[in-house]
Amino acid sequence: MILINLLPHREEKRKRRKQTFFIGLGAAAAVGAVIVGLWYAVLQEMISAQAGKNDALSAEIRKLEDQIKDIASLKADIESLKARQKAVEDLQTDRNTPVHLLNELVRQTPDGMYLMSIKQDGQSVMVSGMTLSNERVSEFLRNTAYNSPWLERPELQEIKAVKSQDGKKMLFGFSVRLTLKRTQDVQPEAGKHGAAASAPAAAASGKQP
Repeated sequence: MILINLLPHREEKRKRRKQTFFIGLGAAAAVGAVIVGLWYAVLQEMISAQAGKNDALSAEIRKLEDQIKDIASLKADIESLKARQKAVEDLQTDRNTPVHLLNELVRQTPDGMYLMSIKQDGQSVMVSGMTLSNERVSEFLRNTAYNSPWLERPELQEIKAVKSQDGKKMLFGFSVRLTLKRTQDVQPEAGKHGAAASAPAAAASGKQP
């Protein structure tokens, strides 16, 4: 006996294949969605971790900037203290310079010259006075230029002829600018001169029997 299948089996097979394909496609889409979701979650975790690191770095940078500002402020304070200390040391060193200035002016001023005004501005000294002749002004300039350990670089500012109050004599008014050396500049020179003077004396004493 021969059995003949009259049902549309080809259509049923195609229908099953389509269903299998769509099921596989849906499964693949679901797996892809799960993978994408997991990757997105991993990326968000990485971004969150990097954001936390960035925040920590920003906080450390702010701390370092504050420390740098503190260091700069400390350096400024140190420089200010050094400047004050130097000013105090200079005052202590130069407290006797007016005495040396007056002593040197007395020593280097020739006879016939009268000082009427002495003005000191730092290391610059302006001397004004009267003299009987121009030669005495020249002598004063030579003395302060070559013979004074405290005074140097004399500059004649003005010299003019004037009559005395009684009108009988012709005098000369003058102004000279001088430079007053600092104490620390004079002491080494004095030490050199002292050593140079002691050397011949030591040599002479050594020759004596």
